[in-house]
Amino acid sequence: MEYFAGLDISMNETHICVVDRNGKVALEAKAPSSPGAIAAELAKAPAPKRIVFETGRMAPALYHGLDALGLPVVCIESRQAYQALKLLATHKTDRNDARGLAHLARTGFYKPVHVKSLSAHAVRALIVARKKLVGQRVTLENQIRGLAVVFGVRLPRGLSPAFAGQVINGSGGVAGLSGAMRGLLAARNAVLEAIAAINGDIRHLARSSEACRRLMTIPGVGQVTALAFVAAIDGPDRFRTSRDVGPYLGLVPRRWKSGEIDYTGSISKCGDRRVRTLLYEAANVMLTRYRGDLALRDWALRIGRRSTMRKARVALARRLAVIMHAMLRDGTEFHAA
Repeated sequence: MEYFAGLDISMNETHICVVDRNGKVALEAKAPSSPGAIAAELAKAPAPKRIVFETGRMAPALYHGLDALGLPVVCIESRQAYQALKLLATHKTDRNDARGLAHLARTGFYKPVHVKSLSAHAVRALIVARKKLVGQRVTLENQIRGLAVVFGVRLPRGLSPAFAGQVINGSGGVAGLSGAMRGLLAARNAVLEAIAAINGDIRHLARSSEACRRLMTIPGVGQVTALAFVAAIDGPDRFRTSRDVGPYLGLVPRRWKSGEIDYTGSISKCGDRRVRTLLYEAANVMLTRYRGDLALRDWALRIGRRSTMRKARVALARRLAVIMHAMLRDGTEFHAA
């Protein structure tokens, strides 16, 4: 007899359900959300053929932890699971969700998703932290400029070397304003130091990665873009063709077709938003700042002339994703012609 398991995972505990081929429940239990504790509870029932759980914050650590213990884990898309679980139980509880996931594992009515390696998640965390800190820096500088303009002080751009000096000089005559500005400048300096430290880590990772160095030969692709793309792909062989990377990153138009209606809209915006944004920025740099002869750039400019430059940037970002995946998969170099 074959057995199948479903795990409904939360931060503190995981609900476990094991069913047989006929759908009869063989085990229902709860365990702390750690690979060892879950494996110990599963050992109380017959060995399952498949163990299914949904994507989420805890999914990468549990997936790789259970896989290292030799358990046949499968991670499925949470949006698909949500629609299926609504039909299996009237009341939504953790216990019912675990049972529903076990039935999905039994019937095979699911779509498995790739769980990125923990090293890829670490790189992504570094990039997300940098983005957050840069946003905080911009917020602090805008706050300083907004407070200063009330007193008639117009400050330069935040990254200008004269910014901090003009802030101190402009607020020196007002006691309350001076204290506010010094506090905001101290916070800004701390954020700048943190950004510099993260930039050093990114620079080290990019230089030590042969794949990143190869991708950075493409005009417009820098260290952050190369690192983010390599982390998002996390194994080029998992894509059947390089053209599949565009839909994976949400860079293809969405389509709605039903009967006589056939509508093609804007891009789907699925997948990693940060990678999609970085590819768009790389495409914009290639179109606006690169001055060399480049067939790829000329192709995008032709699209811009017959349509819009926004569509040209999106098309070029999608083409860059295809080219970069092919370079990672085949180990080839970028050629400008």
